[in-house]
Amino acid sequence: MTREENGELPIQTGALPWRLAPKNGIEVLLVTGRRSGRWTIPKGWPMPGKTLAEAAALEAYEEAGVRGTIDPRPIGTFRHRKQALVVGDIEVNIVVHPLWVDRELEKWPELGQRKRKWFRAKDAAKRVGSPELGALIRQSATKKSLSQRPSGSG
Repeated sequence: MTREENGELPIQTGALPWRLAPKNGIEVLLVTGRRSGRWTIPKGWPMPGKTLAEAAALEAYEEAGVRGTIDPRPIGTFRHRKQALVVGDIEVNIVVHPLWVDRELEKWPELGQRKRKWFRAKDAAKRVGSPELGALIRQSATKKSLSQRPSGSG
């Protein structure tokens, strides 16, 4: 039985790119949606042969031009209404993985299609269109789940 037949929403994966800034503490990188222009996190559909975390890291590269260490453990989920051209709007559950950013690239696949900007965590939480995502950002920053580099990063 598929998730849809079971009454569950389709799943997408998302990355919450973050860094520790000397003056601001935890900062979160947001991108704008291509059609909506609203601030959000990089996200996309699961990819064959990749874990949700690996797919989230790839989305962060394609949409925001960042590389780093993705945490295989999600920090939570939120619902998102996706504008799908063919079928109309659909609601999806987005599984969010934190991504410790150690490199910002000057060129990336979706450069020119989106804006990217670093925000203090509390400001990022206010800027995103989804109250659920905003709460997830606030909780992650206060629970210290984003306060240390993931192990295995250099």
